[in-house]
Amino acid sequence: MMTTDLLARRERLLGPNVPIFYDEPVHLVRGEGVWLWDADGKKYLDCYNNVPHVGHCHPHVVEAITRQAMTLNTHTRYLHEGILDYTERLTATLSHDLSQLIMVCTGSEANDIALRMAQAMTGKTGIIATDNTYHGNTLATSQLSTRRPPIGGYPRHVRLVPAPDSVRPVGGTLEGQSQAFAENVQRAIEELEAEGCGFSGFMLCPSFANEGIPAIAPGFLDPTVEVVRRAGGLLLCDEVQPGFGRIGVNFWGHDWLGFSPDVVTVGKPMANGHPAAAVVARPDIMATFRTAFGYFNTFGGNPVSCAAAMATMDVIEADGLQENARVVGAYALQRLKRIEHPLKAEARGLGLFFGIEFVLDDGTPATDFAAQVVERMREGGVLMNRIGRDMNTLKMRPPMPFGIEHADLAMDLLEETLREVPCDT
Repeated sequence: MMTTDLLARRERLLGPNVPIFYDEPVHLVRGEGVWLWDADGKKYLDCYNNVPHVGHCHPHVVEAITRQAMTLNTHTRYLHEGILDYTERLTATLSHDLSQLIMVCTGSEANDIALRMAQAMTGKTGIIATDNTYHGNTLATSQLSTRRPPIGGYPRHVRLVPAPDSVRPVGGTLEGQSQAFAENVQRAIEELEAEGCGFSGFMLCPSFANEGIPAIAPGFLDPTVEVVRRAGGLLLCDEVQPGFGRIGVNFWGHDWLGFSPDVVTVGKPMANGHPAAAVVARPDIMATFRTAFGYFNTFGGNPVSCAAAMATMDVIEADGLQENARVVGAYALQRLKRIEHPLKAEARGLGLFFGIEFVLDDGTPATDFAAQVVERMREGGVLMNRIGRDMNTLKMRPPMPFGIEHADLAMDLLEETLREVPCDT
């Protein structure tokens, strides 16, 4: 089917404004490892998708799903060992007494539960996030997201503070940004208390991924943690993007950043594309939530999801994918840093999550330029995208088996593309 026909059919059946990548959308039909193929047989290097964490269609994960689907699939109101085995395995990678789990189907659901856990623990509803973030599609989590503000405006119990930024730092200087960020959180807490909502918690991604992965360092959040703890709020840590070894130096983003979360949420990469996500919390938080909310999820924690998640952990460990992320990520970042371009503001990254921010001569974001780079890269057979407040930062976040040879392919094409795309685009 022609692309135009497929797009018309898509709009007729799914409705208008359904998000899609690229000016010329890619019709994918097959994936394997770090590679994807379209309907015309063209091969693409996947530098974007973190959902197939251990590689597209990994045979070990596919076999585990198939075997379990042929045996049993039901919900958690019946006993089965899969969810217990997985909980023990996942929580063994965590510290801070994060030892109990609720499995759900999406990161949105997981973050929604985390927000309710903060309410249950504090008896308050006020929540803080950054002003350039995304935490999900439920009503509660969408009220924290900034790409599409809620109808009627942000509710009175939500405060969004300026996101960390290593090109335009909060407070004006890189040295003072950590303290300035904490002061903004303190101010937001005071506003929530004055509003009558009170302060229940602060939700963040420890790599500030949707904020554009700013070049911050371990310890950055320390002043903010002190502010949140003093106010009696919870730290809700969204590990959907940095978790499961992607940052390389640590298995979890919060361990790299150096703070102790009260609740951790995980999603997309957890089961390598099978719809599974989870909330992990301390026992006291879990007990309080379970008492306050009668929560049940029909599909969350089903045996097939648990088998997929367990198999994903098998591959992460057996193939040394965390160490691969550390080594290959460092190599790719060094190549990005060596790139010279008049619009390059900063190359930055953390493990297998890296990119370049571009700004025009007058300091304004080079959004159109970055968009053209992404389109040219697609034409050349490498899939990536953009991120950040003004979508002027290239976003590269490949599956974890991504190797040095793949990084060289991507960086060679990127260097060629940057020579070809006009700076006045």
